[in-house]
Amino acid sequence: MLVEGRSSKQSSKQSSSPRPTRLRDSERTRERLLQAASREIYRSGFQSASLDTILAMAGVTKGALYYHFKSKEALGYAVVDEIIASDVHGKWVRPLQNVKAPIEALIGAVQRISVRPADVRGGCQLNNLAQEMSPLDPGFRKRLATIFDAWRKAVTSLLREGQNHGTIRRDVEPADAAALLIAMVEGYGSLAKNAQDPKVMKAGIRNIVDWLRSLRAPGNRKRG
Repeated sequence: MLVEGRSSKQSSKQSSSPRPTRLRDSERTRERLLQAASREIYRSGFQSASLDTILAMAGVTKGALYYHFKSKEALGYAVVDEIIASDVHGKWVRPLQNVKAPIEALIGAVQRISVRPADVRGGCQLNNLAQEMSPLDPGFRKRLATIFDAWRKAVTSLLREGQNHGTIRRDVEPADAAALLIAMVEGYGSLAKNAQDPKVMKAGIRNIVDWLRSLRAPGNRKRG
């Protein structure tokens, strides 16, 4: 009986062992779909994005697509929530946390903006979707607004902390300055995309950096 009991347990373990593998395969399939959708939306815009192209790039079937996402809209929302939000967080939120030199941190973030020709030609994925879909779809508008809000709050908090430590001018309104920074970054990105010219973005970066330096308190302006 003891032998039979061990055999039964072993059989049970063997029968359940493929389940983690299936879960990993399912997660990988979903991730491939998200990455393919992100590339296709970036290239063509959401409305013109082709599901057939996404399926071909991901190497999955239409059934796999609808297993993970109920509609094209649901796939687009997931791209915003999981890819674009993560990208903005990595570039504009995380680098501004727990820093002692606010202006240097902001200048660093601005100077890391890509000026590769391919990125300039494609523009900012966040701004692209905001321009295309915010007037048309509340689901996109709310999700994109959440990302912009997180970006603005991160910059606002950093500038306010700088004021508390005497490194940022007291006459600067942190929330207004944060909104202006975002407007300049996205505005220059749009100008460069329209011109299809990295030089426009490079000039924009220089101008934004000069403006950021002007936010320093008088005793801190010799730095950087």
